[in-house]
Amino acid sequence: MLESSPAPVTSLYVHVPFCAQKCEYCAFYSEASSGELINRYVAALVRELEIVAHDLKPKTIFFGGGTPSILNLRQWETILRALEKLNLFGAEEFTIESNPATVSADKCKLLRDFGVNRISMGVQSLDEKLLERLGRIHSREQVFKSFDILRRAGFDNVNLDLMFAIPTQTMDIWRATLNEAMAMQSEHLSSYEVIYEDDTPLFDQLQAGEFSVDENLACEMYEELILRSAAAGFQQYEIANFARDTRSTVSSLDARTQTPVPTLACKHNVNYWRGGSYHGLGPSATGYVRGVRTKNWSNTQLYCDQLEKGKRAIESSEELSPLRRAGEIAAFGLRMNTGWPFADFLRTTGFDLRREWQIEMEKLQERGWAKITDGRFHLTHQGLRFADAAAEMFLR
Repeated sequence: MLESSPAPVTSLYVHVPFCAQKCEYCAFYSEASSGELINRYVAALVRELEIVAHDLKPKTIFFGGGTPSILNLRQWETILRALEKLNLFGAEEFTIESNPATVSADKCKLLRDFGVNRISMGVQSLDEKLLERLGRIHSREQVFKSFDILRRAGFDNVNLDLMFAIPTQTMDIWRATLNEAMAMQSEHLSSYEVIYEDDTPLFDQLQAGEFSVDENLACEMYEELILRSAAAGFQQYEIANFARDTRSTVSSLDARTQTPVPTLACKHNVNYWRGGSYHGLGPSATGYVRGVRTKNWSNTQLYCDQLEKGKRAIESSEELSPLRRAGEIAAFGLRMNTGWPFADFLRTTGFDLRREWQIEMEKLQERGWAKITDGRFHLTHQGLRFADAAAEMFLR
C-alpha cells in the first residue's frame, strides 16, 4: 500500500533584503544595493521557488523586507510570472510590504493584476522630524499620496505600520499621528514600541546617553493606542495588531482555535502565532516545516551563489523536540488576545497546557498578567504589555 504524501504547506514568506537606506532602528537583514545584485537576487529567488513549489499550495503569501516595493516593474513581473508558472497563485491573502516613497501607480496596477490583494505600508510616523530621526526616506506627504494611489489601484485591504515611544516623540505628537492615521480609514493597523536592538544606530545613541527611555510615557502611549483604535472601529487581536471586522454581527473564527478574530486580521501572521508551518525564502528568511526549522544565510551574495549552483541557501536546520515546539507555540499564541483554549492547544501540539505549564500559568495569574478559566488561558490587558517576559516562561 502506497504511503500518502504529506499535505503541502499553505503559507509562504519571501524576504526582500533591499532598502534605499538602512533605518536607524532596523535590526532585520537588509542592505542598500545596486540594480545588478537585485537582478541576481530575483533570479536566485525564482530558483528557490522552483525547488520548493512541489510542497506549496499557498493560502497566504507575504513579501517582507527590507522594502519589497523597491523592486522595479520588470523585477516584479519576473517574480509574479514565476509564481504563476509554478501554480502558486490563488492565495486568499497576498501581502506586500511597501515604503510610501516607492509606491507608484504602474507598480500597483501590476501587483493587483497578478492577485496581490493586501499592502502593508511602513508609515512609522506622520511627523517630519521623527521620520528624519528614524532615517526614513519618505515624507508625511508621500504617505497620503501613496495611500490614494493604492486606493485608486483597487487595494481595499491596507495596513498602516506606526511606531511609538520614538526618541523625542511627545504624547501630543503621538495623538496627532493617531488622529491622521485613523482618518485615513485603513483596514488594518500595526503599531510597535521602538525596540533598541544591538548593532543599530539608535541603540548606539541610547548607550552613548544621547537620550533616555521613558517607560511610563511608552505605557501611556500604548494605552492611547488601544483607546483610539477601538474608538475608530478597530478590534485588537494581537499585542500590536488591530483590524476591522466586516461582519455586522459575529467575527470570523481563528481556524486553529475556533475563537473570534476580526475578518481583516492578517491571516499570514495568525498562522505564525498559531504554530502553523510556512516556507521561508530569500536571504535570512526562516521557515518551519513539519517540525524542522530552517534559516537561510543572511548574505545576499552567498544566497545567490548557492542557488546558482542549484542548492538551497540554508545556513542552519534544526529539528525541534515536540515539547520544545509546543512551548514555542504556547509563547507565540499568547500574543493574541484570545490566548489558548486548552482543547485547541492539545489538538495543535499534543500537549496539555494545564499539565506541562500549570506552575507558570499560576505565577502569571498571581501577578495579574493572565487569567485561567475552565476553557482557556490568556494574558490580561496588563499582561499583554509584558508578553515577551510571559512568553519566556513557556519556553523549554
